Amino acid sequence: MKKSLNFKESIIVGSMFFGMFFGAGNLIFPVLMGQLAGKNSIPAIVGFVLTGVSLPLLGVVCIGVSKKNSLFELAGLVGDKYKYFFTMILYLTIGPFFAIPRCATTSFTVGIKPLLLNSPNEKLFLFLFSLAFFTLVLIFALKPSGIMNYIGKYINPLFLIFLTILIVVAFVNPIPNQQDVIEASGDYATIPFFKGFIEGYNTMDAIASLAFGITIITVIKNLGITDETSITLSIFKTGIIGCSLMAIIYFLTTIMGTMSRGMYDIQSNGGDVLAIISTHYFGRIGIYILLITVTLACLKTSIALVVSCSEIFSKMFPNILSMTKWTVIFTVFSFIVSNFGLNAIITYAVPVLMFIYPLAISIILLSIFGKFFNYDRRVYATTTYITLLAAVLDFIVAFPKDSILPNTFIENVEGFAFNYIPFFELGLGWTVPMIVGVIIGIILKKINCR
Repeated sequence: MKKSLNFKESIIVGSMFFGMFFGAGNLIFPVLMGQLAGKNSIPAIVGFVLTGVSLPLLGVVCIGVSKKNSLFELAGLVGDKYKYFFTMILYLTIGPFFAIPRCATTSFTVGIKPLLLNSPNEKLFLFLFSLAFFTLVLIFALKPSGIMNYIGKYINPLFLIFLTILIVVAFVNPIPNQQDVIEASGDYATIPFFKGFIEGYNTMDAIASLAFGITIITVIKNLGITDETSITLSIFKTGIIGCSLMAIIYFLTTIMGTMSRGMYDIQSNGGDVLAIISTHYFGRIGIYILLITVTLACLKTSIALVVSCSEIFSKMFPNILSMTKWTVIFTVFSFIVSNFGLNAIITYAVPVLMFIYPLAISIILLSIFGKFFNYDRRVYATTTYITLLAAVLDFIVAFPKDSILPNTFIENVEGFAFNYIPFFELGLGWTVPMIVGVIIGIILKKINCR
């Protein structure tokens, strides 16, 4: 029986690991973080890498260790109703609610918006661009063709080549600045590590790993690795290859964002930062290259996400709608959301991610260490549901002011959480409830309470 992958196989799977989790949209968060963190960029990067890189690796590991074939099965360890709830909210988050429309708006922000020169018709151009973008998404999602393999094979590497050139030029000819005295903004001035940790949520890679990790595990199994321990070691080996590359890119793009403060003010989102840096070094040709490569890379990602969401919903609810109808619904909904713009999508994604990430971290850690309590449902249930209570508080406090929820309600919840939930001010209010849930679950298991 084969015990490990050879060097070539490890590189191939490691590259696949990188390709699955790193997309054009991932760049907009570290580069803006660099502008905001200023002289505190290094601790912010470390925190960002923990959630943006390490957690996706652990997410794939937990799928392998638990021997489950899907997120739906994995969430079933908590409960039969919970598996529907968690699977739905996770796929909607990495699908039509946020990730898919973010792909379109990221492409527009870095490629089209700089050419408009603050035109009053920006919303109209966004509408037309997103209409064309999602028309292509729908066509290819309904009837996939070889062109998508072509995009994945050639456009993604071209995008990485252009990104590499941009980074090298930025570091060889840095924008004049005094990086060590660029003041940090907001929480980056006081708690840069923890702010970076929370910012890593925006990549959505950890929750995506729970949905797509089985693909990597299947590839490893097809290469002849069947023993559970060997699969886990292979995931770590190949994951370190892919994750190291992601971490390097995050580090360099963050510093690149910090250096841009020598000439440019803090931008409203990372797409704008990427656009001004590209324009600074390459002029309009840089914008055109970004437009083509980012749009095609995001197009491929969007199609894959629409297909994945449609598949899982058609399987969960086989008697409601066909996969084709789910595809149309998710594409149209994504188109509508995209027209709210990148800033709005990011703003409303934050509270949802603050809610779902603690639940994802909980199930990842429980599954990795599940053998110590025999994957007992009581441990899964108590830990998850107590963590969920803390996650609800995170959701409410992170919700945008002057929107749907009354400001007084948000402020009251915030006051309660800050006073009574340990580490809540750091964005880690879920940690103690999670630990308490584990302890209660193990006690119930010990006394065989049913």
